[in-house]
Amino acid sequence: MEKSLRVIALFLLFFNGLGAIYGGSLLIYDPTGSVLQIPAGFPENSPFKSYLIPGIILFVANGLLSIFIAVVTVRKTKYYTELIILQGLILTGWLTIQIIMLRVFFPPMHVTCYIAGAGMIVTGFLLKNKVSAAKSPG
Repeated sequence: MEKSLRVIALFLLFFNGLGAIYGGSLLIYDPTGSVLQIPAGFPENSPFKSYLIPGIILFVANGLLSIFIAVVTVRKTKYYTELIILQGLILTGWLTIQIIMLRVFFPPMHVTCYIAGAGMIVTGFLLKNKVSAAKSPG
């Protein structure tokens, strides 16, 4: 069971990480959002003039961090379960802030990513309980 949960967590981490690296790098490359076919008027409801800063945050917080946590999970490094939970919280927080700032809900992307974030949170907690139970005596 623990191995299956780790595989699910790794899938979700890589799904999030690779998607965020792709999206974030395109927003850094083209801060207007036109490469991703994002309407130019979206940032007007946010504190940003372009998608550059959100692209950098997306690239680092959901991209690089997610890949780092996947590596930590493969190695079963101490606190890897908490880091999986943290990444799920970062992703769901990012989505919520994005929806509030841009005042747009795009169901195919947002629902998929919310499910991925919730999946990370749930698998992280389940793994934490499995790892804790395996370490406890008796």
